[in-house]
Amino acid sequence: MAPSNSVAVTMEKPDNFSLLEINGSDPSSFPDNKRKSISPKQFSWFLLLKAHRVVSALSWLLASVKNRIAFSSKNVNEEEDPKSRGKQMYRFIKACLVISIIALSIEIVAYYKNWNLDLINRRPSWEVFGLVEWSYMAWLSFRSDYIAPVVITLSKFCTVLFLIQSLDRLVLCLGCFWIKLKKIQPKLKDEELDLEDASNFPMVLIQIPMCNEKEVYEQSIGAAAQLDWPKDRILIQVLDDSDDPNLQLLIKEEVSAWAEKGVNIIYRHRLIRTGYKAGNLKSAMTCDYVKDYEFVTIFDADFTPSPDFLKKTVPHFKGNPELGLVQARWSFVNKDENLLTRLQNINLCFHFEVEQQVNGVFLNFFGFNGTAGVWRIKALEESGGWLERTTVEDMDIAVRAHLNGWKFIYLNDVEVTCELPESYEAYKKQQHRWHSGPMQLFRLCLPSIIKSKISAGKKANLIFLFFLLRKLILPFYSFTLFCIILPLTMFIPEAELPLWIICYVPIFISLLNILPSPKSFPFLIPYLLFENTMSITKFNAMISGLFQLGSAYEWVVTKKTGRSSESDLLAFAEKEEKLHRRNSESGLELLSKLKEQEMNLAEQETPKKTFGGLVRPKNKIKKRNMVFKKELALAFLLLTAAARSFLSAHGLHFYFLLFQGLSFLVVGLDLIGEQIN
Repeated sequence: MAPSNSVAVTMEKPDNFSLLEINGSDPSSFPDNKRKSISPKQFSWFLLLKAHRVVSALSWLLASVKNRIAFSSKNVNEEEDPKSRGKQMYRFIKACLVISIIALSIEIVAYYKNWNLDLINRRPSWEVFGLVEWSYMAWLSFRSDYIAPVVITLSKFCTVLFLIQSLDRLVLCLGCFWIKLKKIQPKLKDEELDLEDASNFPMVLIQIPMCNEKEVYEQSIGAAAQLDWPKDRILIQVLDDSDDPNLQLLIKEEVSAWAEKGVNIIYRHRLIRTGYKAGNLKSAMTCDYVKDYEFVTIFDADFTPSPDFLKKTVPHFKGNPELGLVQARWSFVNKDENLLTRLQNINLCFHFEVEQQVNGVFLNFFGFNGTAGVWRIKALEESGGWLERTTVEDMDIAVRAHLNGWKFIYLNDVEVTCELPESYEAYKKQQHRWHSGPMQLFRLCLPSIIKSKISAGKKANLIFLFFLLRKLILPFYSFTLFCIILPLTMFIPEAELPLWIICYVPIFISLLNILPSPKSFPFLIPYLLFENTMSITKFNAMISGLFQLGSAYEWVVTKKTGRSSESDLLAFAEKEEKLHRRNSESGLELLSKLKEQEMNLAEQETPKKTFGGLVRPKNKIKKRNMVFKKELALAFLLLTAAARSFLSAHGLHFYFLLFQGLSFLVVGLDLIGEQIN
């Protein structure tokens, strides 16, 4: 008989029995009867349930993308179709995505089968069992011998560029800190203007170029008409390139109304609209009366200068014959409108507070911002005037004036309010123009820079800093390193990027960018992710401009909303009264058209009853989103890499790829900023 402290278990079948003997009466030796072990079948069902949920989530995401594409308008799809723009870029991203999905599938199989490269390499070739296992071993060998060295070399090259650009950004910030510390600012070389003697005021020409700016034309014309300057020493040119006859009549009425009040203002419309803004300005400068003016000030249609703008800028030219340009700072009336405008405000605050101010103080040169600046007409004429050869006519004239020895002054304390693009579509088109134009200009100006008589230091600054580093290298490494190389390194562990490249240095540089706008510190991480998201647009634009592709010459007027004029809630009513007072044939005709349009709009929005008694609008105007396919493809590429990083437990790599992929997804589905009609 077995002892009391032992338990013997005997199977009935003698051919298959086992004996279990447990010594001691410790109750812990016996499992709790209430706890049930999970069977392999239950565990398999649990894994299948989790996998089903993941597949369902992915299916929902893909269905949402498919629906968004299906409901996008035909024109929208044509505009973002890879066949019409960025065809090769889109194909390249899709190829990377397909490769990453295949690699992820192989890695998932290897992960669950517990394959190990060291164990496989130790086996003789005849001991390798299974085609899939052999294929994985061949892929690892090919990856380490051929792919990894190329990716490592490219990542090191981009890292060097990244560090050089980061150093440039740090030097600019140190220069701005020195300016603040020493309180350096442009000072008048001569006495201020004699406000009592109007004859001492120089002749100033104000130019307001516009094209279909129906939302903002009133505010820009009104602000220019109220500038504090002797009426006989100023002329306002409204340079209207609009192709809408009704809008042309409205602008003419606005000009006529101010002319009746004694403002020296004229309306000018070109019949042949070539050369975009540069062609418009060039045509206006050919007028005979321009020779009577010494300075010209340019305001885009959404810019509203304060009345004392000219008295703060023009006096800097007095006693300074080498000065060709005085540039004022932009401020934004809608910077807090949405997340997109907040992120734009961070970039532009750094541009004006740091880049423009430092270059103006230490180099007397910076890129003209195209508006809110005063030019000496002699400087424009000696530099060749406005040219239509690029989409950045402002930078073009600034570079040519610099090569001719003219100096620039930037006034950080003189601000002119304007608008930021509120939709991603408008912002993307603006950035494409701003980043393709400099590369066009670089190709055209490089021989002139080399042959110019300026000092070698100024030539080096123009070529290596102004053009190459800040206009070419920045979008190149930003897209290549963080959007292509980083996700690929998740499948090529030999080329894995260190954390200081992915996290520490980018956060430090983002902190430097946010310093000029300290209220934006809560948006540090969204700003970092959004800048990487915009790198694809900037890179594509840079390539287009550098190699003269078709999209490099596109000029799209940035959509305005008229935010700065919303305080006048009775603007339309006042316009009707003004048309009645004029009692002119054109005014009455225009008024009838406006009323007819208003009635048509009201009729469209009037509810109509159906046979079932339900009420629905006749033709409801809905807002719809765009679909940006390159951003969506990059989103899935980064999310695929994040999944691979999760398998390897990379930590920060996984979180960066995950949130960056989600950032691309949000932008690709046009969920940032205002939606457009």
